[in-house]
Amino acid sequence: MTVSLTTPLAKLLTNRRRVSALKGLGMVTCADALTYYPFRVTDPVPLRAVREGRIGEPMAFAGVVRDVRVMQMNARRGYRVQAMVDDSAFAAQRHVPGSVTALVFFSYKQQYVNWLSARLHAGASVVVCGTPSEYDGMPQFTHPEVLTVPPTPTASQESARGLRFDADSIDDALRRVCRPRPVYHANSRISSEHIHDSIVTVLRALAAGDDDEAELSTAQSEKTAQSGETTQSTQSGTHGTTGTTAISPKPAEPQESAPSPSRASSLSPAPDGIETSPKIPTAALRRAIPDILPESVSEACGLMHRAEAFLAIHEPDSVDSFRQALHTLRYEEAFISQTAVLQEREQARKAETFPCTDGDMRGTFIDSLPFTLTGGQTSVIDDIVRDMGRDYPMQRLLQGEVGSGKTVVALAAMLQAVGSGYQAVLVAPTQVLAEQHAETVGGMVSKAGLDIPVTLVTGGMKLAARRKALAAAASGEPGIIIATHAAFSRTFQAPNLALAVIDEQHRFGVEQRETLLQRGEKIPHLLVMTATPIPRTAAMTWFGSLDLSWLTELPGGRKPIRTFVIPEADGPTMANMFRHIRRRIDAGERAYIVCARIDEDESDDQAGQDAELFEEPDDASGSGDGSGGSSSAQPKPPLHAVSEIAARLEALPQFQGVRFATLTGRDDDATKQQVMADFAAGVTPVLVATTVIEVGVDVPQASCIVIFDADRFGLSQLHQLRGRVGRGGTDSWAFLVSRAEPGSIAEQRLAVIQGSLDGAEIAQADLELRGAGDVLGDAQSGGKSGLKLLRVVKDAKMIADARSRAEQVLADDPGLDHEVQLAGAVLDFTRGNESHLISS
Repeated sequence: MTVSLTTPLAKLLTNRRRVSALKGLGMVTCADALTYYPFRVTDPVPLRAVREGRIGEPMAFAGVVRDVRVMQMNARRGYRVQAMVDDSAFAAQRHVPGSVTALVFFSYKQQYVNWLSARLHAGASVVVCGTPSEYDGMPQFTHPEVLTVPPTPTASQESARGLRFDADSIDDALRRVCRPRPVYHANSRISSEHIHDSIVTVLRALAAGDDDEAELSTAQSEKTAQSGETTQSTQSGTHGTTGTTAISPKPAEPQESAPSPSRASSLSPAPDGIETSPKIPTAALRRAIPDILPESVSEACGLMHRAEAFLAIHEPDSVDSFRQALHTLRYEEAFISQTAVLQEREQARKAETFPCTDGDMRGTFIDSLPFTLTGGQTSVIDDIVRDMGRDYPMQRLLQGEVGSGKTVVALAAMLQAVGSGYQAVLVAPTQVLAEQHAETVGGMVSKAGLDIPVTLVTGGMKLAARRKALAAAASGEPGIIIATHAAFSRTFQAPNLALAVIDEQHRFGVEQRETLLQRGEKIPHLLVMTATPIPRTAAMTWFGSLDLSWLTELPGGRKPIRTFVIPEADGPTMANMFRHIRRRIDAGERAYIVCARIDEDESDDQAGQDAELFEEPDDASGSGDGSGGSSSAQPKPPLHAVSEIAARLEALPQFQGVRFATLTGRDDDATKQQVMADFAAGVTPVLVATTVIEVGVDVPQASCIVIFDADRFGLSQLHQLRGRVGRGGTDSWAFLVSRAEPGSIAEQRLAVIQGSLDGAEIAQADLELRGAGDVLGDAQSGGKSGLKLLRVVKDAKMIADARSRAEQVLADDPGLDHEVQLAGAVLDFTRGNESHLISS
C-alpha cells in the first residue's frame, strides 16, 4: 500500500481513540488532516536562563539533570516526579549566574513514571520549554516540554548506546522549542498538541514514500503515545506547554497525552548509536503532494508549492513562513472557487432556452404604472430583456433594498416571457407571501388592461383548487404562475416555462431549483431575487456564475426610517417609546413588536432555528486550543418570547383599550391570513410576532417596529425587519431594544445599523464583525464548504486577481486538459459546493 492524500488515517494511526477523535473533527483521510488548518500561530518562545525567568511568561533554556525523584503522594492516588535541572553552562553563555530549578510532573500511571524517570536520569542533557511558577519560594516548571539531547562530544559515547534522543544538539533542540507553534481548534477528546502531532505524522508518512518505513514509524509513535500519561492541559496551545494538572482517578481516555513534547516518538528505534528527529524532506513531500495551481500562476504571484505550504503552516520555522503558507493556501482556495464558478457560467451558456423577444406586454405594463420607474429599475429591466432575448439561459441575481421595487422588475420580466408566448413562474418561500404576490401581480396586470391568467399553486390549497391550478400550468398556455415549494413537486408541470423567478433565493436549495429548471427540453431563464444585503465581494465569491444587478434607489415617497437603540434597563426611555407608539396607533397607524422566541419555555437554540441569532463569543480573540471561551463568562439572559411580551404590553397603561394579536411560525395558514387581515384593517393595530414577518409582509399603515433582544440578531436581519415599516410613505420609526454590555461587539453592531440605512454598507459591516458564514447562512459558510481560509471581505482583491487569472487559464485551456490537478480540485469543490455556487 502506498501512502497518499486519500489514505485513511485509520491505516496510519494505530491508536483507535485518536482516530475516532480526529474523525469527530472531520479528519478521515490524509488530505482532511492536511487541510485542517490552525487558526493561529504562537509567538516564538524567548531564550532565558532560570534567573532571567519571569513568573507566568513562557521561556526556554538548556541544562543538565542533577537529580530525579519519584514520590508517591499521600493525599491522593498517583506519583510526583521531580527532576532538578542545573542551567549553569547555559547561563554562563548568557553572562548570568547559573541556577537549579525543579521540573515537576504528576501521574498515576506507573508505566509513564518509569519512562519519565529513565528519560530524565541524572546527567541527562535536556532543553526545557515551559512557563515558570513559584513554589516554596523556588521557581519550578510544571509539565514543561522537555527535549533530550546526546551527551557532549567529550562524554563517553558508550553511555549513549541504545538511548533515544529528541534532537542531535542543544542548538537544534532550542531552535525547535522556540519556534512558533500552530494552534488548532480542539475539543475535550483531543488537544491542539495532539492534532498537531497527528498531522506531522501524516506529513512524515507522505514524505517517507516507502510504506513499510512509514508504518513502522507511525506504529512506534502510537505505541509510545499509548504508554503515556493522560493530562488535561490548562494552557493548551501555548508554545506546546501544559499547566499544572490535577490527578483524577481515571484518565480522560479519548484524549491521550504522551511524551508528545519529545517528538522523537515518530522515529523507529535503531539497534545502536544515537537517534535524532530529522526534518521532513521537502523534495519527497512535493512528490507526494502535487501542486494544484498552474505553474505560471504560482510564479507570477510568488506562491509556495502546495507541499511546502502544508509543511510551513503545520510545522512553521518562523511566523513569516507561516504567513506565507497561509497566503498561498488562501490564494489556492480563491483560484479553485473562481475557476469553478467561471466553468459553471460557461456551461450554462451551452444550454438551449426560449428566446423571449416580444416586449409589447412589458411596455404596456410599464406605461400603465402610476409612477415613474427609478433609474435603477429601468437599467435592470433593460439588462433582463437583453439577456432573455438570447438563445442561452439568463442567470441573474437581483439584489435590492426592502421596498426598492423588485416585484415590478420581476413582473416586467415575466410579461416579456408571456408576451413571447411562453409561461413564467414566480416562486415564493411562504404561502402568505405567494398569496400576496398573486394578489399584487393580478391587480397590476388587470390595471394594465392585459388579459393574462395568473395562477396560484400552493401546497395548502384544497385538493380540487390545486388540481385545477396544476392543470392550468400543465396546459402550457401562456400565463403567470405564482407558486410556493409546490413548484418543486413532481406534480407541477409547465412545458413552456421560459422564466423562473425565485424570490428570496437563500431560502431554497440548489437541488430544488434544479428540479424546476431541468424538467423540460429547454432550460428556462433564471432570475433570483433577494432583499438580504450581500456585499459585492461576497456576491462575487458565492454567486460568481450569475450576472449581478443591484437596486439601490428607493421609489419616490419613501421617507427614511428613524432608528433608535434603547437599553432595556432604561425604564423612562422605554416608557416614552410605548407612549409614542400609542400616539401613532391613535393616528390610525400600526406597530410591530418582534421577539425571537414563541414561548417562555422554548430554548434559545430552538428560537435560533427561526431567527438569525448572533452569539457574541466569550473570548473574541480566541484562546487556548479553541475548545471554548472563557469559563468565567456571564451567561446571557434568556430571549424574550412572544407570549411573554404580549402579556406584558397588554398590561401597560399606555396600551389600555388597544387590541393585540400574535403571529408565529406555528400558526396555520388560515390563522396567519386572518391575523394579517385584522392587522392591516386596524382591528388589532399591534402585532407581536417572531421573525415570520421578515419577508413579504406589506402593510402600508405600519409605522413603528420594536425589536426585543436586538443585540442578539444579525444586522442583515435587523435591516430586513426594519424595512417592514414606512412602506406607505408615512414617517416611521424602528426601536432596537438591547441588553448589550457597554463596549461589547453587540453594541458596536447596533451602532452600525442605527447610523445607516444602506443595506450594502450594513452587510459589509456585518461581514467584517461576524464572518461570511453568519451573514450568508450556514449553508453558504466556509465551515461547511471547501473554503476554509478565504475571507470574502479582507481577501476581496485576492479574489478579483484569482478570477482574472482563472479567466485567462480557462481561455487558453477551457477543459483544463493540461491542468489535471486543478481540474480535479475544481470538480471536488463543485461536488461539495453546488449550493454555494448558485443558490442556497
